[in-house]
Amino acid sequence: MKILTSNCRTRGYVSLLLVLSIGILLTLLMVFAYRKATAALAVQSGVQLKVDYSEKGEAILRSIVAITPNRAILAMQSLSNASTANNSPLRWDTIFSEALAAANAQQSISNQVLTSLGVENPVVANSGDAPLDIPALIFKALGHDAGMVSPGINRSLGNGYPVPLTCDNATDTARDAIWPIISNNKVYGALAQSGVALPVSAYPTFNILTYPNINFGYAYPNQPFVAKRNWWGFSMNLAATDTATTPSTMQQRTFVLSIYEIPSQLPISAASFLELGQYAGGAAWGDVTITGGIFASRVQVDGATVLPAIATRRGAVLSANTTVGGLSFTGDPFTPGVRETYQLTQGNFFPVSLASESGRAAFIPINRGADYFDRFAHVSETAVLSSTSWDNYSLGSLQCAMRLDITQAISALNQTPTTLRFSYLKAGVRQDLELPLTTGLARGLPAGYLLACGQDQTYNFGTGVVDLAYGSGNDFAFQTAMTGSITFNNARFGDPLPGVTKTGYFKPSFPFEIKSLASNKICIAVYPMRFTAFLSALQADATSVNHSLVVNVDYSAATGSAFLAKPAIPCSDLDYGVILQECSDLTSFTKGFSLVTNLRLYFGDDFNTSPASPPDGYTPSGLYFPPCSIFTPERRYGVELDPSGVTFSGQVGSVASETASVPVRPLDTTMLSGASMTASQIHVNLCPISHPANLPPISMMNWLVLLEERRNMFY
Repeated sequence: MKILTSNCRTRGYVSLLLVLSIGILLTLLMVFAYRKATAALAVQSGVQLKVDYSEKGEAILRSIVAITPNRAILAMQSLSNASTANNSPLRWDTIFSEALAAANAQQSISNQVLTSLGVENPVVANSGDAPLDIPALIFKALGHDAGMVSPGINRSLGNGYPVPLTCDNATDTARDAIWPIISNNKVYGALAQSGVALPVSAYPTFNILTYPNINFGYAYPNQPFVAKRNWWGFSMNLAATDTATTPSTMQQRTFVLSIYEIPSQLPISAASFLELGQYAGGAAWGDVTITGGIFASRVQVDGATVLPAIATRRGAVLSANTTVGGLSFTGDPFTPGVRETYQLTQGNFFPVSLASESGRAAFIPINRGADYFDRFAHVSETAVLSSTSWDNYSLGSLQCAMRLDITQAISALNQTPTTLRFSYLKAGVRQDLELPLTTGLARGLPAGYLLACGQDQTYNFGTGVVDLAYGSGNDFAFQTAMTGSITFNNARFGDPLPGVTKTGYFKPSFPFEIKSLASNKICIAVYPMRFTAFLSALQADATSVNHSLVVNVDYSAATGSAFLAKPAIPCSDLDYGVILQECSDLTSFTKGFSLVTNLRLYFGDDFNTSPASPPDGYTPSGLYFPPCSIFTPERRYGVELDPSGVTFSGQVGSVASETASVPVRPLDTTMLSGASMTASQIHVNLCPISHPANLPPISMMNWLVLLEERRNMFY
């Protein structure tokens, strides 16, 4: 049987038109997909480029916040304007250049990181990498202003900007656009009235402002606090230098950089390491009431202490029984997520805050330490960019209107003072008065008499009650308990020395004297309630101007005595002391009273316990007392004997270092004998300052540096 097979197939055909059509369709689909992928890649590249610019921008802005206050301080220091080499690093363009460099904004990835990756011949394809070496292309002043910043002085920039300060000093005004200038000549004027709470005519230096919405709780966000706001506006566009290499066009961003000057106003405010809740002996605080938050650079809280709020720069250590703002902390309150959880669940501001938690903010307490008390530790500042020098701005001893110095002593072994120098303001001009303690101005004149005027001349003692002397050589006529306008002539006094030209002298009731404690420690006793009559007798400015006193020892080679040495801090029993007496009623000091000394201070009487009439427009409730401040390395209570207790109201602070290993206990109290008071003897009621009328003449200062973006959509 034979079987035959065949390989024949059914015949067909190929359509060239169909093949071509399908080919074209597939090609178009491929091109479309490629274009879509290319477009997506371009979008992703643009987004990544914008993210890169944004991250660079944030790093630059944080660097500006860190650099600017340092340059503002240097602009207030001696020789800052001595040469171009000195002032050039302080300019705004240099600040911006350094911020670009500090942020490493020229590169999307640093050389160190790139090397650590171990990639051979790496290629960085970020077209946004650029030298960024021309800050003038990136940073610009606002509107039609030249330069890189627009100072917030002497004109309003409209909605969205803070109210401006007024500056009548032409030099400060011109320099503020070139350098960051902080000056006492910047005040609140009529242009600022709409943005502050109190009349600028009454409170031009510090007014009530609204605390910014940041995580650092020196005050609560959007709540009133006392401050002055310096500010500068500028725009930033990081892509401005890259338009030739990138297709990206970044929107120009506008910023306001502020330096708030904040006088210390919290119940406890100190740029120091503080220990709270217990006294040095280990006893817990007893009768202690604190209203308002606390600021310390570092803080340790012991025992079952209840505090409203704590703000720090370097952290807080809280005992398990401590309660802050109603919260107890079993761990670190700064652990990531703790604050966020609290704000999410409670809806309130977290009561424990750290300055570094706000990215574009910095809090700078101005703490000069022991130098704060001592005028003679400093030399005169010259060639300063700002009209307000750094020492005059930051040292209470240099800010005082009145000065009292021990200038001479009997010998190196006998430190009994023989001469005092009293300095005061008269018609705004400083006057120096040498006061010999052992001899008079003339041979027959007892010590303590001061020169009034010549024969037949008239001197007006105002309301001051004085003793008078008239004569020459050893011959004088005396009158006691005189007041008002006195003509020194023969008709009034007779002629104690015929044929000789005579002179008129007066002896006021001095508001200070040399006085020793029972331990024989030599002190200067200060009697504030006598100053009004004393200044009137000197024809000096009133206590509204002469409202603060610094007491120092002149150990300088130029004006002091070789027998005098710089007082020790901590205070030594061998050094002089200061006694404060006749100080219960300070209502004659209508602007308040401040005392600064580098000597141990002894409170011998009640201090500032008489209420006064509050100034016009003062609204806080309760009694009003003249605002007072005392700055001393060490305070003790009692002059003749140890007191049975002390009651203190107001605020406390410290100038000790924040890096000290031993903390300061601000409520520890020492008696005349050197013994510590027990907890049952100490009664404390601390509260914040809420009105500029409560600011004393001399205060510690803090700066809050804040950089905010002004978004046009909101204005």
